Amino acid sequence: MTARTLLQRLLANDALNFALTNRIPRAALTRFFGWFSKIEHPWVRDASIALWRAFGEVDLSEAKKTRFASLHDAFIRELRDGARPIDPRPDTLVSPCDAIAGALGRIDGDTLLQAKGMRYTLGELLGDEALAAQLRDGCYVTLRITASMYHRFHAPTDCRVEQVHYFPGDTWNVNPPALDRVERLYCRNERAVLTARMRDGTPLVMVPVAAILVASLRLHCIDLTLHARYAGPHRLRCDSTVSRGKEMGWFEHGSTIIVLLPAQAALAPQVRTGERIRMGQALFAPPPGDSV
Repeated sequence: MTARTLLQRLLANDALNFALTNRIPRAALTRFFGWFSKIEHPWVRDASIALWRAFGEVDLSEAKKTRFASLHDAFIRELRDGARPIDPRPDTLVSPCDAIAGALGRIDGDTLLQAKGMRYTLGELLGDEALAAQLRDGCYVTLRITASMYHRFHAPTDCRVEQVHYFPGDTWNVNPPALDRVERLYCRNERAVLTARMRDGTPLVMVPVAAILVASLRLHCIDLTLHARYAGPHRLRCDSTVSRGKEMGWFEHGSTIIVLLPAQAALAPQVRTGERIRMGQALFAPPPGDSV
């Protein structure tokens, strides 16, 4: 039995997976990984990337460059032009990232599903009751970015980012075993709430949520890298116009983005829990005869 097969079998056991990836010093390990992943020594770089590729389905063939300075450099890789075609329908909101779709659908008043039997509220997630009220009975999708995936995220539609609200927090894993066991996980983890408006004034909210080994979150709209040691203001006003499909930032490892829209929005029919989706594919579509 190969080491990869053994690890896969161990992680397939939910209880063991949870213990191995959560019952550890999460914050300390995350800080260590942030430092270690940036080491540019050729031996460290090559061994780290080889190990990462051995235990995950990592595809570096789409990357814009073929040589990387460090494991971190490979994690935050850019893709070649054209590697992620954008849905040609201009009224369709596209996925901001490569991901596996998690909980999704209609928001029940102010309550969202985390996993079976686990729920949380808009107010807890966003930390802003006025913003939560705008999204009541709206539509949402949870996008989980695994460690092997492309880690940059993009604008789902033409929009103007008005505010970033940063929440320091924990670094629980965001995989299914943790989501089934940790109540209100997304509201407890480190995260940023990006509040934007589309061309017609409709609110669009994206919540990148950090997880174990996610050393930081880079956001172009405020020209900052947010991380656990960030000591600046946590509510940051901005005025950043982003075109559909343009890059908004990146995670330094895998994690999750929750996308939220008000009640008139509707999920694209092919978006289902457990399905893989790529950046640029249809995510939300306006109802027939209406507009998001």
